[in-house]
Parts: sequence; C-alpha cells; structure tokens
Amino acid sequence: MLTTLVYRDHRLAGHNPPAESLASLKAEPNVTLWLDLSAPTPAEITLVLELLFAFHPLVVEDCTTDNPVPKLEFYDDYLFLIMHAVDYSKTDKFTTTELDLMLGKNFLVTLHRQPLRAVQNVIERYQRTPHTIVRGPDRLAHTLLDQIIDAYKPALHELRDDLEGIEEDVLGHISPEELFPRIVDLRKELAQLRQIVRPQHQIVAELAQGKARLIRPVILPYLRDLAEDLGRIESQAIGWAEQLILTFKVYLNKNGHEANQGIRILTALTALTLPPFILAGWYGMNFSHMPELGTLAGYPMVALLMIGATTAMFFLLKKKGWL
Repeated sequence: MLTTLVYRDHRLAGHNPPAESLASLKAEPNVTLWLDLSAPTPAEITLVLELLFAFHPLVVEDCTTDNPVPKLEFYDDYLFLIMHAVDYSKTDKFTTTELDLMLGKNFLVTLHRQPLRAVQNVIERYQRTPHTIVRGPDRLAHTLLDQIIDAYKPALHELRDDLEGIEEDVLGHISPEELFPRIVDLRKELAQLRQIVRPQHQIVAELAQGKARLIRPVILPYLRDLAEDLGRIESQAIGWAEQLILTFKVYLNKNGHEANQGIRILTALTALTLPPFILAGWYGMNFSHMPELGTLAGYPMVALLMIGATTAMFFLLKKKGWL
C-alpha cells in the first residue's frame, strides 16, 4: 500500500495524490514528498523505487530482501538507511520489522514489508495537524526514528518483567525443566536486542555528527538525543544479560547448597546409627569366652550404653547444625 503526504511551502497540501502526478510534484521546487510503502506490491516498488526516484539497484535489492543488521549508505543525492522497528502488536515478545528509509533533499521514501504501528502513528499525527510546519524531510525522518525508539519501551518492560519473574522463581521452588528454557529464551531475546540496537546506536550517532549534508544542523541535537536513548537501551540489555547469568549462578549455588543439606542429613543419620552398630557388632562376634555374656546386668547395660551413645551423638550433631 502506498501512502503519500505532500507538503508545499512546509505545510501539508495533499494526501495520496494520483500516482501519475507524483513525478511533477517531485519536480516542484517548494514541494516535499513523503511516500510510505507498506507491504508494497511489485508494481508499487517498480513505480516508486525504480521509475520515480531511480534509486541505485543495490538499494532496490536491499529494500526487497531481508537485512538482519542496520545499515547506512551515502549516495550522491540521497542517503539510504536500514533500521529495525519493534511492532508490539505481534504475539512474540520481541520481534522486529525492517524499515528502509531513502532521504533526499525534498523527499523521504520509507518501505516496510509488514505494517508498522510507529510509521502509522506518525502519518496519522501529521494528518491530524495539517498546519504543522515541516521544513524538510529530515524532520520527518527524525520523527519516525523517535517513534521507532519509543516502540522499544513496551518490549523492554516485558523483558525486565521476565527477568524479575525468573529471579523470584529462583529464590522459590522451580524445577530445572521449567527454568532452563525460560533462561535460554530470555538470553536469546537479549542477544537479539543487543544485535539490533548496537549498530543502530552507531548509525544515529554518526548522523548526529553532521556528516550527512542532507540533514540540517538544527536536527543534529535531536539526533544526539536519540543516540543517547539507543545507548541506554544497549546498556540495559548488557546489564540484564549479566544479571541473568548471575541469577543462573545463584540457582546453581542454591541447588548445590540444598544437595549438601541432604548429604549432611544422611551423614548425620549414619552417625546416629553408628553406636548401635558398633555395640551390636561387638556382641555379635562368636567368641567362646565373653565374660560379659554371663553377667545378669549385661543386656540392660549394653542397651543403656546404646541409648546413651546415640543420644550423645544426636546432641553433638544438633550443636553443629547438622540436624
């Protein structure tokens, strides 16, 4: 689907004009175009990317294939930017959709193969406020990038909640069969977040340095602010990954401690039964002459000795904290 916003003299002048008029609008000196291609058809790709703007074949190829890593490339009269946006309307907790941006002197072309809430929000905002002054396509691009970064917040909240849930369960009672898949899934999501955010942080930081002549100096402070936001997201992902590893180590130590407790109890029970075994073994020997066997008080004395020795062993183990 092709959506077009036409700005004339920095104000919204039209919405979705006929496709045959796009070439003449692009040639007008005081007109700025924003063309958004959402899940475009091959005909729309050919019309906009190849015929209307004649983008480089490598740009067209990148726009029609998946690119797992963000990218920034400079051409003679436009720059090409690949970003990744989080669409939180999906069922998965953390999934991204590629967003391609072609920024020229008087145009912005965006392309995404799946609908993106962030892009739709920006389009609807500008349609609701037709008197908003837009002095260049770089302002539109900044607004889009700002919305993309804001869209990470719900996913970050979910990732943090998952981490806190794992920490609570680790301190309680949870089986390894239930815990390990959760740790592996969360670690994969954090790794994916870092893989996406780190290069985007580098790209936005590079744009904020003013190297791109198509971005006006007035936009640079806003880009620096976006770079700081991406830096914070990257730092959070790194911190949460380290915290997850620490939580796993706590779980292993807790399990080791519980195992040691079990071994200690078994050892204490063995120690408690040691005096009766020794005495029973002593009197169970088949010697012909054992004087104590003939005494009348032999049996009660041995029984009292067993009870006394076992009781003494019990209090000794209790004092040491083994029971």
